[in-house]
Amino acid sequence: MTEGNFVDYVKIHVFSGKGGKGSAHLHREKYITKGGPDGGDGGRGGHVIVKGNKNLWTLFHLKFKRHVKAEHGENGSKQRSSGAQGKDEYIEVPLGTVIRDTDTNEIIKEITEDGQEFIVAEGGKGGLGNWHFKSSTNQTPRYAQPGIDGQQVDITLELKVLADVGLVGFPNAGKSTLLSVITAAKPKIANYEFTTLKPNLGIVEYRDFKTFVVADIPGIIEGAAEGKGLGHRFLRHIERNSTLLFLIPADAKDIKKEYDILLDELKRYNPELMDKDRLIAISKSDLLDEELKEEMAKELDKEFKLPYIFISSVAQMGLTQLKDQLWQMLNKEPV
Repeated sequence: MTEGNFVDYVKIHVFSGKGGKGSAHLHREKYITKGGPDGGDGGRGGHVIVKGNKNLWTLFHLKFKRHVKAEHGENGSKQRSSGAQGKDEYIEVPLGTVIRDTDTNEIIKEITEDGQEFIVAEGGKGGLGNWHFKSSTNQTPRYAQPGIDGQQVDITLELKVLADVGLVGFPNAGKSTLLSVITAAKPKIANYEFTTLKPNLGIVEYRDFKTFVVADIPGIIEGAAEGKGLGHRFLRHIERNSTLLFLIPADAKDIKKEYDILLDELKRYNPELMDKDRLIAISKSDLLDEELKEEMAKELDKEFKLPYIFISSVAQMGLTQLKDQLWQMLNKEPV
C-alpha cells in the first residue's frame, strides 16, 4: 500500500432516515360506506451503521465521503398496510477503528471484530396509523401520527493500527529500512527526518510459515505527547501494539538519553503503554567494529534492565536473532 493511500482519520456527517407518516385512511367499499379507520403505520427510517471489515486496512475509501444519508421510511397506506422501512446505510471500516463524537471528542465505540456493527444514528420511528386510535368514544379518528425525524450526527473515525510489533524511534533512526528488509513492505526511505508520514505495515515471515505484523510508525520527537510534530497522530497507533521495538542508531550521541526521551513521551501520552513488552535494537551497528561493540555492550548492561540487540538492516546483521527475540516475546506464556 502506498503511503498516500493510507488514511487513518476522517470526519463524516451522518443522517439517519425519517420515519414514514401513519395513514389516516378510512375504509370504503361499494356496500360499506362507513368501514372505519384502516390506515397503516409508517415505516422506520434507515439507520446509519458502522461495520467492521477485516479486509480493510485504511479509511481511504471514506476520504471523500463527507456525508452519509440513510433512506426515509415510507408512509402507511390503506388496509392497515405498513410503509416499507428505509434502507440502512453501512459505513465499513477496518478493525481497530475508533468512533468519536466530533463535537465532544468522546469515544462512542471501538470496532475490533469482523462483522461487528454499531448504529451511530438511529432511523426515526414510523408514525402509527389511525386505526390505533379507534375507541368506543372515537370510532372514526381522522388523524394519524407523523413519523419521527432521523438523527444528524458528526462523527470522527480514527484508525489505530493493529500490529503485533510497533517500531518506536526518532526520525531517521532506520525504522523504514528495517521494515523493508524483514518484510515485503516498500516504505519510502530517504536520508532526512519525517520520511514516514503515515504508518506502514509489513508481515514478517518467520520459521515454519509463521508470521507476525510489524508497524513502522512516524518518528517521535520531544513534545509528541503534547501534539508537537506528528504528535497524537503517531502515538495513537502504538496503543494497539503488544510489543514495542525501540530503534536507536549506533551513532547516537547518548543511547540511554534517547531511550529515556522516547519512553517519557509514551508515558505522558498514555501510562498504560509502560505495561507493554519492550526490546531495544541498536541499528546501524555495521558502523561499529567488534572492540567498540564490546565497550558499548558493557555500558548498555549497566544502564539498561531491558534486552537489547545489535542489528544492521543494510549489512543484514542480527536480523535473524531479532526475529527470534520478537517471536518469543509475542508468544510467551502470560504470567
